[in-house]
Formats: sequence, C-alpha cells, structure tokens
Amino acid sequence: MATFHKVNIQEIKHETANAVSVLFKIPENLKEAFNFTAGQYITLQKEINGEEIRRAYSICSTPKSGEIRVAIKAVENGTFSVFATSGLKAGDVIEISEPEGRFLLNADVNKNYIAFAAGSGITPILSMVKTVLETESTSKFTLVYGNKTAADTIFYDELNSLKETYSDRFKLHYIFSREEVKNQLRGRIDESVTNYFVKNMYRELSFDAAFLCGPEEMINEVSKTLENNNIPKENIHFELFTTSVDEEALSEVKEGTTEITVLLDDEETTFIMQQTDDILAASLRNDLDAPYSCQGGVCSSCMCKVTEGKAVMVKNSILTDGEIADGLILACQAHPTTAKITIDFDDV
Repeated sequence: MATFHKVNIQEIKHETANAVSVLFKIPENLKEAFNFTAGQYITLQKEINGEEIRRAYSICSTPKSGEIRVAIKAVENGTFSVFATSGLKAGDVIEISEPEGRFLLNADVNKNYIAFAAGSGITPILSMVKTVLETESTSKFTLVYGNKTAADTIFYDELNSLKETYSDRFKLHYIFSREEVKNQLRGRIDESVTNYFVKNMYRELSFDAAFLCGPEEMINEVSKTLENNNIPKENIHFELFTTSVDEEALSEVKEGTTEITVLLDDEETTFIMQQTDDILAASLRNDLDAPYSCQGGVCSSCMCKVTEGKAVMVKNSILTDGEIADGLILACQAHPTTAKITIDFDDV
C-alpha cells in the first residue's frame, strides 16, 4: 500500500517556461524508504481548492545521487500540474509516497541501451541515462528526444553537458517538430526516425534494451519498428503518458449492480456499486483509502487482485496477459461484470 510522508520542498528549478523540477528534502529516517531504481515514480498529494489531489511523477535523479527530484510540466486544465509549476515554492510542505513502478532499468556491464522520449517523457529516461553513465563505465546509451522546439526541451542544458562529459558513451539526438535546428532532425519520432537510427546511423550496434516514454502512438510505432529490427519484444520497455480505451472491453460494461467485497489493510468492506462505475472510484466514495495515483491506467498504484467474480479493464498498459490471467487488475480502469466480486488490495 502507498504510504505518504510529509516532507519539505528543498528546491524548485524552472527547466522551461512551463516545466519545473522539484527537489524534496528527505529526512534521514526516511532515506532507506526512498531508495529507488531508475525509472520509478513517486506520487505527490496536496489539497488544492479544498480537494485532495494525487498525481504520479517520475524521478529524474539517480539512486547514487541520494536525491529525490521529479519534473512537472504544466498541462492545460491540469489542476495539480498548473498548481505545481506556478504555486509551489521552496520550503512548502507536501506529501509524497515511497517510490514504485515497473518501468525499470537494471544497469549492467558491457550493454548498449537506446531510448526514445518525447516531451516530459524524458524524466524517467534521464534517470536511466545518468545511472548508466555514472555506474557502468563499459556501457553506452543512445537517446533520441523529441520536442516542439529547443526552448520546450526539458533538461536541455543538462543533457548537452552529459553529452560533452561522456562523449564516448552517450549519444544524444534531438528531433524538433516546430523548429529547424542545425544538425538535428525535424519532425516527430516515428517509424522512419526509428529506422534512421537503428538501421542506418547505428547499424553496427546491437542494442540490448530499449526504453520508450511518451504518447501511445509513438510508443506503438517505435516498439513495432524496433521489433522489426530484431530487438526482442521482452527487451523493449515503455511507459505511456495516456492509453486509449479498449472498445471491446468497454462493450462488456453493462448497466447493473454488483455486490463488491474489498480487502484492504486486512479489513473487509462490502457494498453495492454500479457496474458502469470503476472499482477505485466506488471504493473511494465508500470511504476506503484505496491506493491510487494517475487514475489513467498508466501507473500501477491501484493494482489489486480479483479473487471471486470477474471484471474488465477499459484501459491497461501495465499488466501482462499472464498477470491478468492471474486475476490482477487496475482498479481505476476495472468494472465488475458479475453479480458479486471480491477484490484484494493486500495480496499484490
């Protein structure tokens, strides 16, 4: 279960006109709890306009640094992101959860890594890049990073500095969709761009793993292209901004009610919910402190297990077919389809 801790904000750094990085001051007694693997995220919790809001943000620092820093980009009509980029300041108190997530880099010796990131998708990728460069002197990292313009590019100066410092092991390529920049590509990260790097520029290299973070369309296109270039599917790891609705699963969601029993923190609670409602929302309305973060089916905070009955997920980019077969679901995307269902948040 997610545990939230009140901490102070140590630093707010403006990375672009609409993005900041936030460094948290982690007390000594919590340092061990905040150990993490490159690629993981934390959840921030804050009361804004009388409403408790939670959002997940990837860690951009490295485990070796001893820091917990995230990047937040303002999203139009985004309650938390707009507040964070304009209202948060050093010294403020905020609640954050311990690190979690499945988008992981397990750095090793003599490896060649490649990553494709778009916009704020650079956040977990930056942690991965720096981790490899800092800890594995025989490994190399290639990064293709897409943005609208150079001014919109989060961590632009830091990435360029890494390129200078580790020129023999870190290859950095920008692609801009709304600006012509000398020696950089123009456009978006797609099949042709992916082929350009893996089939042409780096055709002599064999990449051991690929990490992708960005919009769903980009992830799908790049993943398929990498597979066509003989990178095994199991070596392609991704994290989405958002994920699309599974129309077939959505068609299974019907009008009706379900008696649901929720096991949470060793306590069982039973109530009646509408099948058109998702399990997380229904649980929260019934005063259960169920874990959650993104509420969009792209993190794993609300993962739980169906031990009786059935449910369908209308979105899922996290769980594998095997995990789904074992009964795991994302509560924020799951709708019950049987008259009774039992959900276990504890045994996951």
